[in-house]
Amino acid sequence: MAHKPLTITSPGRGDKSLDAFRPTGFWETLKELLGGARRPIDCLQVEITTRCAGRCRYCPHTLLAKRWRSADLDWEPFTRLWPLLRKTTRVHLQGWGEPLLHPDFFQMTALARKAGCAVSTTTCGSGMNADLAEHLVASGIDIIGFSLAGTDAASNAARAGVAFETVCAAIEALQRVRRERQGVHLEIHIAYLMLASSMAAVAELPALMQRLGVHAAVVSTLDYLPAPHLAADGFACHETEKLARARNLLQTAAAEAHSLGIAFHYALPDPTAPGTRCRENPERTLFVGVDGGMSPCTRTQVPLTGDDPLRRVFGNLHDQEPLEVWESPAWRDFRQALAEGRPDPCCRACTKRFET
Repeated sequence: MAHKPLTITSPGRGDKSLDAFRPTGFWETLKELLGGARRPIDCLQVEITTRCAGRCRYCPHTLLAKRWRSADLDWEPFTRLWPLLRKTTRVHLQGWGEPLLHPDFFQMTALARKAGCAVSTTTCGSGMNADLAEHLVASGIDIIGFSLAGTDAASNAARAGVAFETVCAAIEALQRVRRERQGVHLEIHIAYLMLASSMAAVAELPALMQRLGVHAAVVSTLDYLPAPHLAADGFACHETEKLARARNLLQTAAAEAHSLGIAFHYALPDPTAPGTRCRENPERTLFVGVDGGMSPCTRTQVPLTGDDPLRRVFGNLHDQEPLEVWESPAWRDFRQALAEGRPDPCCRACTKRFET
């Protein structure tokens, strides 16, 4: 995997200069830290590429391959996010693709940090080496998540294309550099997808995290189903027996992780939840797709050709001011309707509304 050098050239003619962007000033930062001035957006998730080497059996990139649009978000449209970045606490550089494939990944990281944002990403771990690890630690990114769907090769088999051992080796390589460079700012997480067919594997997650020196795990479930047969691997509100078993496993794993001093976060659908809130927190988060479309979350902007009934895009940063799109009446109405129990059609079947 080739990566561009971190030198940034002069502005204009397609260069990647940051000189034109005024950094967050000292007094502005102090006001945010000490004065209680909270930025209005908690997290801006930016899909910088839809290219990926993985062939995960639950992913639309695999199941809907003939309709998939592989593309990169160019540098110039990314810079148009600057006014939005100045209103954002965290930028997460990842969508439906592998973010470290983007040649401008580190320039994008630098621009978000210049805006005063914390920056994180999630990777499959493919292509990790000492040089890439050095760049990641030096970039100032504070969270890097590694995707897994199991705790050994057998239980992780659903993540075809990137072997379980490859992910573990990638974490170990990054850990070595982080420790050598005393990169105390950087936390390494596991982004764990718990599939119903292999849910028992989560019991071994705390031990795996301890062995790899991982700081935290975030356990999610399959809430986007690109094919009907995947429903068996998800967790629906009416599946009370399945949910009870999963909750017991997760509670036990969380207790073990906490006893080891490791953070462990999870959520499951709760049939008693009112469905007026979403785990994606659409009141304070948004998603920008690879083509510049602005949406509530990744599920409402899957990069497919043809019609998609779940697609919900409120504007595009290529020809609109991103901050104005976020504050538009249509998007405000979308958020308000969810809070009042009148969710948009794209949200009605989503289990995220019932997760606790």
